[in-house]
Amino acid sequence: MTITRLVHVIAGVFILASLALAHYVNPNWLWFTAFVGLNLLQSGFTNWCLMNVILKKLGVPESAPHNS
Repeated sequence: MTITRLVHVIAGVFILASLALAHYVNPNWLWFTAFVGLNLLQSGFTNWCLMNVILKKLGVPESAPHNS
């Protein structure tokens, strides 16, 4: 899996988990949902995402290998 796809998966999991936590535990978890959304918004404008940096350092490939 590439960095881009993994970032989308992680963001989706964070959003769904925080919504579940807001519903079942405490509504203040919605602040985490807003934080994830704001990070996605800023990365769309700046083309910089902290999760990309973290995944790159963990060795996740940036693109899928091309078969000849």
